[in-house]
Amino acid sequence: MSATGVEKRITPPDIRARKGAEPIVMLTAYTWPIARIVDQHCDIALVGDSVGMVVHGLPSTLPVTLEMMILHGQAVARGLTRAMLVIDLPFGSYEESRELAFRSAARVIRETGAAAVKLEGGAHMADTIRFLTERGVPVMGHVGLLPQAVNTVGGYKVQGRGADGDRVLADARAVADAGAFAIVLEKIPASLAEEITAAVPVPTIGIGASAACDGQVLVTDDMLGLFTSFRPKFVKRFADLGPAADEAIKAYAAEVRARTYPAAEHLFADEAPGKKG
Repeated sequence: MSATGVEKRITPPDIRARKGAEPIVMLTAYTWPIARIVDQHCDIALVGDSVGMVVHGLPSTLPVTLEMMILHGQAVARGLTRAMLVIDLPFGSYEESRELAFRSAARVIRETGAAAVKLEGGAHMADTIRFLTERGVPVMGHVGLLPQAVNTVGGYKVQGRGADGDRVLADARAVADAGAFAIVLEKIPASLAEEITAAVPVPTIGIGASAACDGQVLVTDDMLGLFTSFRPKFVKRFADLGPAADEAIKAYAAEVRARTYPAAEHLFADEAPGKKG
């Protein structure tokens, strides 16, 4: 809480300073109601490009556009008072050149008020990350499994096993050296996640990595159990809202068809209560 009585917003330097300290809590948010809940309990609200699959029913994150990210980012921003807003740069909005990446990031930050952007890629994206950070754009890195490169690696496979661990470690080091204030480690062996966490000077945030990371992130809809047919090994369901929602909608449909809803207590009289004729 600041001297003015307004709760202080968490910033990229605040997150960077959490290296080896209190674990960082991060969840996705795509809507205003979820953002308000995440804001009460988490340090970072991520508008991930997973919005394409979770909200829009797309088969992957690849069709997601910059406009979609901005629209959801604006909605989430309205629900936050203290958590830091980070927004993914979607596929095709940054890979072509450093300049394109800057234009995309600048637009996202300008139109949503986000504190930072997140982009996927290791050593090959280091120059772009450096270009952005030198121009005032805080960047969260993302190495290991890269969902935007799923076609290249042949699916959502664990990365960094065996000798491939050296590549992922080198990617993390390159991203940190380029100026990223934190790095997401996705779907890599726990031992590798622990090695990377010890090797880089910035916080690591795991998703399918290790409890030894400096923080954790999950897709909120996954951890709430809203999807009954999709359950990655690394996701713990902290609730089972999918079946609960199914039962509620089933009950609603039954009452409508039986004409038991709406009942008398849900209806309005001809005259307001207490009104004299």
